[in-house]
Amino acid sequence: MAKLRIATFNINGIRSRLPALLQWLAREAPDIVCLQELKAVDSAFPVEPLRDAGYGSIWQGQSAWNGVAILAKGEAPLESRRGLPGFEADTHSRYLEAVVSGMVVASVYLPNGNPQPGPKFDYKLAWFDHLIAHAAKLFKSGHPVVLAGDFNVVPTDEDIYNPRSWLKDALLQPESRERYQRLLAQGWTDAVRTHFGDERVYTFWDYFRRHWDTNSGLRIDHLLLSAELAPRLRDAGVDRWVRGEPHASDHAPTWVELEMVAGRRKRNG
Repeated sequence: MAKLRIATFNINGIRSRLPALLQWLAREAPDIVCLQELKAVDSAFPVEPLRDAGYGSIWQGQSAWNGVAILAKGEAPLESRRGLPGFEADTHSRYLEAVVSGMVVASVYLPNGNPQPGPKFDYKLAWFDHLIAHAAKLFKSGHPVVLAGDFNVVPTDEDIYNPRSWLKDALLQPESRERYQRLLAQGWTDAVRTHFGDERVYTFWDYFRRHWDTNSGLRIDHLLLSAELAPRLRDAGVDRWVRGEPHASDHAPTWVELEMVAGRRKRNG
């Protein structure tokens, strides 16, 4: 059985953090990577350095904020969708979907929603509703699917170091959490939580109040597996060392490892 590692990483600016991205790719060698918050227009995406590192890529950029990409080791992802159906008026680059290694892989960057209440929170909930509708169709398709990205939702109080100081934040609001649970209720497996059980695990540490130094983190980067893939989950983790590097993103790469049926995965090289 072949092993396949899928990672999600909110890079928080791909131009300034390209060396860190390349260092992580060289050290950890994930097979598929979903990136968020590129903060770069399409023409500024570093396609050549990534190709030199062994990764094919597709991307949807946006100036100064947002932006998503999918990387694949030794192959070019085959784009199947950009943007959510029924939400064509949305001008933000937040959803990119491709076929990679026989799977449908989506890079998701859900809106932050702050400050709330207000129009940004309303947009977050509307975007979430469209994601839920599209995810239902993907799940019912029977295809192997991974939804990976920064969902900007802390699912439960067990996914944050201390909820008290975040009670007004959009990431913890009942409306945000209810939508995440509604998404899981379709049948998706939250791979990181499934693997770690009751163990505390974080994927994001903001830049304030020494939160990284004191491990005061949140779990907001998720990888959701369809019914076909969930039984193949073998491992999961967070590459915390990346967050500890100088000038790091406030997120750390988060990953799952799947055991794939022989012949399902395209071989590299």
